Amino acid sequence: MTAVKQIEASARAQVGKGAARAVRRQGQTPAVIYGGGAAPEAIALDANKTRQLIYGGHFLTTIFEVSVAGKKQRVIPRDYQLDPVKDFPIHVDFLRVAAGQTVTVQVPVHVVGQDASPGVKNGGLVQIIEHSIEIIVAPEHIPEAFEVSVAGLEIGDQLEAKVLKLPEGAKLTFGSDATIVTIAPPTVEAEPEADAAAEAPAEARA
Repeated sequence: MTAVKQIEASARAQVGKGAARAVRRQGQTPAVIYGGGAAPEAIALDANKTRQLIYGGHFLTTIFEVSVAGKKQRVIPRDYQLDPVKDFPIHVDFLRVAAGQTVTVQVPVHVVGQDASPGVKNGGLVQIIEHSIEIIVAPEHIPEAFEVSVAGLEIGDQLEAKVLKLPEGAKLTFGSDATIVTIAPPTVEAEPEADAAAEAPAEARA
């Protein structure tokens, strides 16, 4: 399960595009905390630290304890925007989380066991159908990833969502019979002779 991470922020007195640009010029990333029955709260984060958190992985499934002027509250990132050219964060949305609350998150799928799959050894290809799984779960039980093993699978075999080990109280947002990963047949290459014949001039084939 993901651990709660600490993050420092400062309050923003003004909102809007102009105010957001001013925040970015100061080396900060504008953000908003909303939900939990309280009014939205505009904050600013250190831009470099925010970038590190986003590119460090699992950002959207991590619970943060945000401290603003000594006041702490638990949140989970709901969305973020990156500059299309320079890839630095230009805005983050946080959702407040409270005890007893559930959230909907996308959890990445990690496939293991390829070296123990007869299908892979015989040339089969691991085809991941669902790279992430959406679940409804309590924030404290959000997993960093779902590990799915293809050990023992033959070509043509598949694994469905029912094999996932869901956290306590978690639910899938789709059917448990949905395919997550399959061992596809190897790619068949065209015969060299057939390729040569196809490329030859028509008069040469007459």
